[in-house]
Amino acid sequence: MNGPDKNKLYPNDRIKTVCYIKNLPKRVNVENGDYTYYSDNKSSPEDFYSNIEHHYEFLGDKLIIGKFCAIAEGIRFIMNGANHKMDSMTTYPFNIFAGGWEKVTPTVEQLPFKGDTVVGNDVWIGQNVTIMPGTKVGDGAIIAANSTVVKSIEPYTIYGGNPAKFIKKRFSDRNIELLLELQWWNWDDSKIFDNLELLTSEKGVDQLGLI
Repeated sequence: MNGPDKNKLYPNDRIKTVCYIKNLPKRVNVENGDYTYYSDNKSSPEDFYSNIEHHYEFLGDKLIIGKFCAIAEGIRFIMNGANHKMDSMTTYPFNIFAGGWEKVTPTVEQLPFKGDTVVGNDVWIGQNVTIMPGTKVGDGAIIAANSTVVKSIEPYTIYGGNPAKFIKKRFSDRNIELLLELQWWNWDDSKIFDNLELLTSEKGVDQLGLI
């Protein structure tokens, strides 16, 4: 035994509030890594995609989520389709209501576009977090509950608030560098299993140089 089956939607049959989102039906322009889970105690975790808002295929922006992320209920990913034209007299989207107003439909090039939204590996996202378009969340980061992420977050840092602001680094610069080099989330399943005690130990990071 080298851990749970990463290809099951519910890896623990006794817990139906947590699922591996990679095993949900595929969705265009969404990429989910192995072992990343979504937890929802209020509705089904299978409704994860309903938390991705204003995500329109024709815009081409992607939501990319790495491996071994922990995502709590209330997450909202706001994608580029939520943006309004901002360089004219009004931001009101006349065109979407038809009735002749569609004559002022902006081109894709005229709308703000901030690119893909990317969540790294081993990221912990607390409850009721909103992540805005085009933001990048680094490996090992933690986002506190009820935060709104409006700019990119560095690896192995803790952010919180609205807008989310830097709180502190999780480890020393040297240990963060070692962790980013190590990329334990890319180990094979047996190596992860053999090193579980190290990965979950308070002293594990201090032993990085010995691996």
